[in-house]
Amino acid sequence: MASDLMTIVPVILSGGSGTRLWPVSKPEHPKQLLPLTADETMLQLTAVRTQGFDAASIGRPILVANIAHTDIIDEQLHQIGIDDYQVILEPIGRNTAPAIALAALEAQPDDALLVMPSDHVIADLPAFHAAMAHALPLVKKGWLVTFGITPDGPETGYGYIQMGQPCGDAVHEVVRFVEKPDFANAQTMLAEGYHVWNAGIFLFRADAYLAAMERHQPDMLTAVRTSMTQAKRDGAHVFPDAMAFHACPSDSIDYAIMEREAHVACVPVAMGWSDVGSWDSLHAISARDAGDNAVRGDALLLGARNCLVHSDGPRVTLVDVDDLIVVVSQGEIMILKRGESQKVRKVTEALKALAAATSSN
Repeated sequence: MASDLMTIVPVILSGGSGTRLWPVSKPEHPKQLLPLTADETMLQLTAVRTQGFDAASIGRPILVANIAHTDIIDEQLHQIGIDDYQVILEPIGRNTAPAIALAALEAQPDDALLVMPSDHVIADLPAFHAAMAHALPLVKKGWLVTFGITPDGPETGYGYIQMGQPCGDAVHEVVRFVEKPDFANAQTMLAEGYHVWNAGIFLFRADAYLAAMERHQPDMLTAVRTSMTQAKRDGAHVFPDAMAFHACPSDSIDYAIMEREAHVACVPVAMGWSDVGSWDSLHAISARDAGDNAVRGDALLLGARNCLVHSDGPRVTLVDVDDLIVVVSQGEIMILKRGESQKVRKVTEALKALAAATSSN
């Protein structure tokens, strides 16, 4: 049995490539390692997110990251005064279910793992901490708890969680997880109520997660356990065995575990959350001038409205234009209409095809 005062171990998932924010975010330097929303990077903001939470003891954070980012992660954590941490460096990406299992095996069995993506924004930390406190009684009992974002519109870019009966104070049983819907289905779910956005933030005991994986994904657990048993260690760095981890099936925690488990609960919360998944979403959460323009870097805006400018050097001048996204980064320039930033994916795909064609010639 766990003691009354649980230890919460922050588990920060930092394996993403963030290509939807190209050209600023690239696989070798993805968005979580960039100062997109504040002077601190998104990883740094995530790492201090549990400060001030007093309903549980906060343990040493565990990061699960791409081995290529080792040095910059060390540097960024040291910059904010975090020197006691563990980084598990994946030899290859295998999605969130195995990544969390790596952390669960590194933690103590009765530790509560607070699983957080490293590239999200949470503006209202007291609301987040209150939601964590609501989750703890069920976490102690072995439930897997997720946090659902109270929706403010029929968003089609997020998955949804349908909540059912209350099973605690401000906590509901999960009825089902819903794939990213089309606009009509999003509107229907909003009208029905009891639907929240799936933020990919979780709280559960390490042993409860591993037991669920044993029930539903035994091959995955075997591969992850072998990779950790044979891992090499160097100070704060853990290097899972590459051959064993390559053999691990790839799947998300939602598909592999959460949708299959019986005791899954959701805490709905409005906490100023964004996944900063596009230039449009960055515009939405950024400070804006009287013309609703969001600017980072050197820019001169004359009569421009509803624009986003992000420049790492050259001055960008906009005159009497509306609804533009202009990004200047690392010698690349991208201009597109606001509201269409999901098309950045087309750019990164085209660049990959161009690079492949060039290398084959």
